[in-house]
Amino acid sequence: MKRNIVIATVAAAALVGGGTATAVAFSGDSPEASSTPRSSVSVPHDDVHEDAREAKAATVSAPEAAAAALKAVPGTVTGIDLDQDRPGLVWEVDVLGKDSKWHEVTLDAGDAKVLNQRVEHAGDDDHGVDRARAELKGIAVDASAAARKAADRYGTVTSVDLDDDHRSSAVWEVETVSKDGKEHKLHVDPKTAGVTVAPRDADDDDNGGRDD
Repeated sequence: MKRNIVIATVAAAALVGGGTATAVAFSGDSPEASSTPRSSVSVPHDDVHEDAREAKAATVSAPEAAAAALKAVPGTVTGIDLDQDRPGLVWEVDVLGKDSKWHEVTLDAGDAKVLNQRVEHAGDDDHGVDRARAELKGIAVDASAAARKAADRYGTVTSVDLDDDHRSSAVWEVETVSKDGKEHKLHVDPKTAGVTVAPRDADDDDNGGRDD
């Protein structure tokens, strides 16, 4: 999962009893992966509708995962992703800590238990701390709020990122799976919380539309 900036301040931990809309994924190939406790949730591997099965299996929401990560590492969540990894089904969360270091936290998607966490070394990621802070500055809608807004209409949130690629201002890019198994990619305005269906790729059937 690419590291784009996703917001979830320390206040989010108190605001939510747990939390989906904020975090970052990290590779299961890290040295820590082999010693990481297994998640209590497993999903049979199958590329077809994999996101839908993962969304159905997870009992911890994105905002709950974000809040749990912030309890482990105070700071700001910059991304979140639901993933079937070596430990099982997990939430992978990146936090820009109060210590000005990047932290990667892996949480059980069944009970929000912290399975693993590590500090990234300088230069490990493509967003420096200064750039991250600059992108987060002035944003009124944090990642948890963006996830809740998207979930109101489009189902279970599986990923949230602050996407600033090829546009004048950043938006929350939120991915969801609805009850019918359909996957949605949405943009949530970080200032107004307005929801826009993201434009489809050329080979997709539908065109994006506005949905406030």
